Amino acid sequence: MKRSILQICIIGFAGIIAVSCGGDKNAQQKILATPVTVYKVKQLEAVFYNNFPATVTALNQVDLRPEVSGYITAINFKDGQQVSKGMKLYTVDQQQYKAVYEQAVANLNSVKANLFKAQQDANRYEELARNDAIAKQVEEHAQADLESAKMQAVAAEKNVNSVQTNLRYSIIEAPFDGIIGISLVKLGSSVTGGQTMLNTISSVNPIAVDFAIDEKLISRFNDLLQRKVSEKDSIFSIILPDGKLYPYFGQISLIDRSVDSQTGTIKVRLIFSNPKNILKPGLTCNVRIKNRSGENTLLIPFKAVTEQMGEYFVFVVSGNKVSQHKISIGDDINGMLIVKEGLLTGDQIVVDGIQKIKDNSEVIPVSSNLNSIANNSAAK
Repeated sequence: MKRSILQICIIGFAGIIAVSCGGDKNAQQKILATPVTVYKVKQLEAVFYNNFPATVTALNQVDLRPEVSGYITAINFKDGQQVSKGMKLYTVDQQQYKAVYEQAVANLNSVKANLFKAQQDANRYEELARNDAIAKQVEEHAQADLESAKMQAVAAEKNVNSVQTNLRYSIIEAPFDGIIGISLVKLGSSVTGGQTMLNTISSVNPIAVDFAIDEKLISRFNDLLQRKVSEKDSIFSIILPDGKLYPYFGQISLIDRSVDSQTGTIKVRLIFSNPKNILKPGLTCNVRIKNRSGENTLLIPFKAVTEQMGEYFVFVVSGNKVSQHKISIGDDINGMLIVKEGLLTGDQIVVDGIQKIKDNSEVIPVSSNLNSIANNSAAK
């Protein structure tokens, strides 16, 4: 009796399991489907930035070398000092040049005295010759002596100018406003004209920033150059090596004359104000160029994209299944990516739960709040 009751219970329980397993296939499918968060693709007018590695360059920079030889007798600045045009920087021993100059001036005065005497003699002999008081030959000799004295005076004057130039070159002055570097010579150092390196001066405000662009971008930068984009347009900015944004905006100055045939790039120069001398010649930075698409662009969250062998994919939801779509992407705009090809407006793509699904997986889509985030990202 007890045995038959146990058999009835087992049969009844098996029947219940059979009914529950075969009775609701939809419920079973829901149990197997993966919950995912989806984003609805939309078009927005995007503001984004292109970044280019760049180098800070002085608009004016000159290496200082003496024009004359001698010993350094004076250094009239401090290393790293701001200097102004015409400021005396170095003095080369002037004694020998002063002595040579004074001797040349004395010689010029002597030659001028001889010239004055020769002029008087020539005038007197010319008058006597008109009255036939002297032989013609005497007058001719007097005229020849006068011409010789004139040539000697010209030569003596040129010599004075030459030695005066050497005397003037014994003082090295700043050729323009800027900052001078660390002196490479000390007081008493012997220098050779045209050879010994003394120092370097660089202009600092304004200052240039150079970077290379692909030849395909030449027309775009030509447009910016023709528009005469100014600092107020805030199109050109700099990211400093420490990651901070430079506080002043720049303007495009020029595009180089030729394309580098090996790299297919061309140099572009920007000009920036540098009143606090933050930008130093040789500094490396990143030029950031603001772009406004001017038309609606497809934007999707960065985290929705997976990369495989250098190609990019997203999972598109259709009904309760997903399919993997290959896409072509553009710039990153504050965590949102521009999609060039592969998606359409209104497509729903998976943004969370990607690791749990594969092509043709069944999913339970849940809308995300990324649509409002996308609007804010595109506007920045």
